[in-house]
Amino acid sequence: MAISIRLTVNGNPVTASVEPHTLLVQFLREQLHLTGTHVGCDTAQCGACTVHLDGRAIKSCNILAVQAEGADVTTIEGLAKNGELHPMQAAFRECHGLQCGFCTPGMVMAGTALAANCPNLTEAEVREQLDGNLCRCTGYHNIVKAVLAGAEGMKAGAASRTTATA
Repeated sequence: MAISIRLTVNGNPVTASVEPHTLLVQFLREQLHLTGTHVGCDTAQCGACTVHLDGRAIKSCNILAVQAEGADVTTIEGLAKNGELHPMQAAFRECHGLQCGFCTPGMVMAGTALAANCPNLTEAEVREQLDGNLCRCTGYHNIVKAVLAGAEGMKAGAASRTTATA
């Protein structure tokens, strides 16, 4: 028996029918074709499926799509605006915070939420907060560097928006 849900995904209103057991990650990938959100472990251990739910980083393999009713969901596809990379995405590219790229969307989403909540991050805080996001290819050095650079980029962007509106 399908259930109708309404939510906002990457700024767009979405109404869909889902089976009660459909995970949010399945809904995003299979129904909305937003395949940047990866399925890595299906047990909320790796973080490859991290998205933002009402601004908070969550593992979308650990929540049912029906639980996102009325929520605002942002995936990796929703970060870039007007063809311009989000500061965290740009930092991952500049700092080479990736290797194979499988974990990268989840790392970027986790890093973006972390930087939004703690704009003055330290290396130790980044390492501690990204503990639930696994990368099987790197030693995390460049990922941590990228999150710190992305946080600085986000602060700079916020400061320029504040100056532009003043």
